[in-house]
Amino acid sequence: MQALLVAVVVLPLLGSVAALLPAPPGLRGRGPDQAVLRHGVTVTGAVLALCVLLALGFDHDHPGRMQAETDASWIPALDVRLHFGTDGVSLPLLLLTALLTFLCALYSYTRRPEGASPKAFTALLLLLECGTLAGFAVLDLMLFFLAFETVLVPMYFLIARWGGEGRGPAAWKFVLYTLLGSVVMLLGLLVLGLHAGTFDMVRLAQQHGAGLSHTTQVTAALAIGLGLAVKAPMWPLHSWLPNAHTAAPTVGSVLLAGVLLKMGTYGFVRILLPAVPDGAHTFAPYLAAFAVVGIIYGSLACLALSRGGAKGDLKRLIAYSSVGHMGFVLLGIATLTRTGVNGALYANVAHGLITGLLFFLVGALKDRLGTSDLDTLAGSTGGALYGRAPRLGGLLAFGAVASLGLPGLAGFWGELLALLGAYHPAAGLSRPAFAVFLALGALGTLLTAAYMLVVVRRVCMGDPAADGTATPASVPDVRGWEFAAWTPLVVLTVLAGLWPAALLGLTDPAVQSLLPGVTR
Repeated sequence: MQALLVAVVVLPLLGSVAALLPAPPGLRGRGPDQAVLRHGVTVTGAVLALCVLLALGFDHDHPGRMQAETDASWIPALDVRLHFGTDGVSLPLLLLTALLTFLCALYSYTRRPEGASPKAFTALLLLLECGTLAGFAVLDLMLFFLAFETVLVPMYFLIARWGGEGRGPAAWKFVLYTLLGSVVMLLGLLVLGLHAGTFDMVRLAQQHGAGLSHTTQVTAALAIGLGLAVKAPMWPLHSWLPNAHTAAPTVGSVLLAGVLLKMGTYGFVRILLPAVPDGAHTFAPYLAAFAVVGIIYGSLACLALSRGGAKGDLKRLIAYSSVGHMGFVLLGIATLTRTGVNGALYANVAHGLITGLLFFLVGALKDRLGTSDLDTLAGSTGGALYGRAPRLGGLLAFGAVASLGLPGLAGFWGELLALLGAYHPAAGLSRPAFAVFLALGALGTLLTAAYMLVVVRRVCMGDPAADGTATPASVPDVRGWEFAAWTPLVVLTVLAGLWPAALLGLTDPAVQSLLPGVTR
């Protein structure tokens, strides 16, 4: 098991280096470009298979215990160690990362990326996977910071070289925001590690703030929390996100929303809550307040983009919806309860599945129609996607109702548990204040339903026989390879909605170990 987890992290890095080498003659197929894209599918497929084997070998009777651990000294002078491991908190995120990256590689193989070298594209995609998987697998603060930073480079180039209009400024804004947040986070990690006498996350969780003064905990929580909040993204530190999503290529948007945002919220649960509980308790009301403002703000922005004549971009709308959905994750974390934190972890996975599917679908629409502008997609009489491409329209409607939190689908349980956590926040937190946060969060769910249904009405409904000036008479329906690539996301969204115990059975014991003494 130990070697399996290390292989999951290292294999994409080796594959990234190999992608830059010349392809052996017998593996070139129709050309070197096809060979390197096939190499990306092979490596990401192997990583996914290893993650599945890791999950099968995981001791599901004790998901709160760290498993598949590898611990070796790396920088003895600073006591930085090559410490890897997984538990019920990180295992679902490892599987989610491996799945989405494999689907992105498959998408890129069937629809070759335009404008630059497929070698560089594949190498960057694999490097991005390596950094993300490492972020969820490492158990040392300094290694977590390195993984946190590693993903910035490939994502910057994916946006800047393969993105659409405005990709240059969007890529720079993404890097500057996240880099500045990371610098602040590094200071907080150093304060925490040096005062606690260890950078090991497991030992920090076991100490649970023992030996750290209140001032030290508050300082570390503020610095680390700011860095994580930028990546989360928390309002008002979110402004890099809509531009990055709008300009990014399809695979960049899928991985940015489905995986990279989770590194921020994962850091809150893995580092902040167990290591500096007093600091987390001090800032919990403020985190909850920013979270619900983000929920309302993101929903209102989506409503404004969805109305006719607003020239709203569908990719930009889904990006703003991510601000709202991740607000529920932050609200659940801010309750400092087992219920709320479990809801946050559930919503993390659900958002990755649903938003990944939505960005794939919007990418398919843009490939077919040449635009993701809502007014153009809707045309003068309605997009009528149900009549023009019924399977594509049905999948878009499925993704929309899953995103609005329809009971029976994955998006429902995370938001419900986050709101229930706000109804009974941790001891010492103001219940009237969290009751207000609960009401605002519930209002956000109604606003989410409103803008998603508007999008479905405008893009999917209408008369297919009416030839609008901006809407083509026919749209190619879902192709076979698209159906194969998107089916896992649809199936997992339904399974997570109908069988929440499968995921909660993993996360709850792990959350108990991270929040000792919390009974609710």
